[in-house]
Amino acid sequence: MSVAEEFEVANAEYAASFSRGDLLLPLKRKVAIVACMDARLDSARALGLEEGDAYVIRNAGGRAADALRSIIISQQLLGTREIVIVHHTDCRMLTFTDEMIRGKLRSDLGQNADYIAFLPFGDFQQSVLDDIKWLKESLLVLDVPITGFLYDVGTGKIVRVEDNV
Repeated sequence: MSVAEEFEVANAEYAASFSRGDLLLPLKRKVAIVACMDARLDSARALGLEEGDAYVIRNAGGRAADALRSIIISQQLLGTREIVIVHHTDCRMLTFTDEMIRGKLRSDLGQNADYIAFLPFGDFQQSVLDDIKWLKESLLVLDVPITGFLYDVGTGKIVRVEDNV
């Protein structure tokens, strides 16, 4: 059985007892969460979320620049008034550079990806601070509270990241 077929079976079980079809917009908590797509981070469980609580925007590294389109839509059309950034320990975004992945794509696929910013980083705590700063400086993002956290994949705990300079 393929993974997609496993999903269909699991969804049939989920849908059989689904009882949340009456949820309405706007969200209960009016927050957009930008988190890494890493499978070890279950944002809903780690942050105590239920359906209807928050918009969770996931991408490689949980980078704000990659989530901008979704953040704008969530603020302008869906009423979010807070942003939370969640990066995590042992992130693979620490293990490569733009040049390395572009070279791999040229070598493996014969394709030029010089126009893509893959947004790797060298320090996961600094990446959270960089993303907060980037969002606060963006003229397309409302002036709302923005909080950053580091999620520890070994313990499941989050720690607030603050600029102590």
